[in-house]
Amino acid sequence: MTKNCSHEQFDHLVRLGRDLHRIGVGSMLVLPVTGQPILEVVSMGRTQIRVVVIRRAREWVFIWRPWWARLWMPGSWVWAEADNAADIIAMAAAA
Repeated sequence: MTKNCSHEQFDHLVRLGRDLHRIGVGSMLVLPVTGQPILEVVSMGRTQIRVVVIRRAREWVFIWRPWWARLWMPGSWVWAEADNAADIIAMAAAA
């Protein structure tokens, strides 16, 4: 992963965390020493889903999985630039 790529990932996750906060959903940004940054979406003090941002088709997308899943499952994603990305992810966390 390039330095620019990790900065862009960080920026997208911070923006998503801020958008989630605005709609009343808690989150925590996890910055591991190795690997990619992760945004944990929290409800009632417990992590519900983990969100990462990746490049797909030259655009950034958020993908997520339940906190307990060890593998990233296909199908749970939204364009990072979508106006309703926070709403979609909040609904996934509440499900």
